[in-house]
Amino acid sequence: MFVYHEITKNKVKSSLLFAGFLMFFMIFGFIIGEASASGGGVGGLTLAGVIAIIYGFVMYFAGSKIALASAGAKKIDRQNLPQIYNMVENLCIAGGLPTPEIYVMDDPALNAFATGRDPKHSAIALTRGIIEKLEKQELEAVIAHELSHVGNYDIRFGMLVIALVGAISIMADIFLRFAFHFKGGKKSGQAQLIMIVIAIALSIFGPLVAMMIQLAISRKREYLADASGALLIRNPGALADALEKISGNSVLMSMPKSSAHLCISNPLKKGFFSGLFSTHPPIEERIKILRGML
Repeated sequence: MFVYHEITKNKVKSSLLFAGFLMFFMIFGFIIGEASASGGGVGGLTLAGVIAIIYGFVMYFAGSKIALASAGAKKIDRQNLPQIYNMVENLCIAGGLPTPEIYVMDDPALNAFATGRDPKHSAIALTRGIIEKLEKQELEAVIAHELSHVGNYDIRFGMLVIALVGAISIMADIFLRFAFHFKGGKKSGQAQLIMIVIAIALSIFGPLVAMMIQLAISRKREYLADASGALLIRNPGALADALEKISGNSVLMSMPKSSAHLCISNPLKKGFFSGLFSTHPPIEERIKILRGML
């Protein structure tokens, strides 16, 4: 019952975070529109909607291929790695999912990620290191975690969030380039000046806030995938053991920051602000929760 509770709790929190993200984006567009011209808020909302749709369309259909290519992942089949293929296939049967495309990254680090737009158009990628260094049950747990991202539609969710973050960054860049060329009418006065000041502040801090919301959403989805993966294999201890081995050895050589949140563990090098801007919750906390499910 604890597993089901974790799944329900994280779904609710993630939905609220995503709703807040969308609201912020639309308000951002409205304020930029009002700053551009008195009464231009509707135009700003329209521009925000168009940018979101275009980015969403591109990421929906091509986002997974972009993520896999940027990570240097190569597609495999049953003949290449039959043990891995069979493991994925069996877990998909148990979870009622179609078998995704399977990719391998030639990297000694221990990491994995899932991507795609829905279970029928999905893929999972494993590093050579995670295949070689984990025990069978641990690797099965990692794959179950990634398949949970597929089954919970986190893969689509993640791609759309990337699109929204990118869209906000583009809108901010456009506004800052032309901010000092806006000319209000005679009636615009002090009200529009205030809107311009607010819009400039949002353009500077908006992308940062958007990124932090994205990171918060990503962290919640990891907790959900841990719980769902543990439910699928009925062995939360195996995933906890896998995370202990992955911890400290998950940095990938060719994973861009924009795709970092897709991985089972943070693939980026730790820096001074790594805790604040981490794409993942503390791995110690994830292990503690999994141990509590035993």
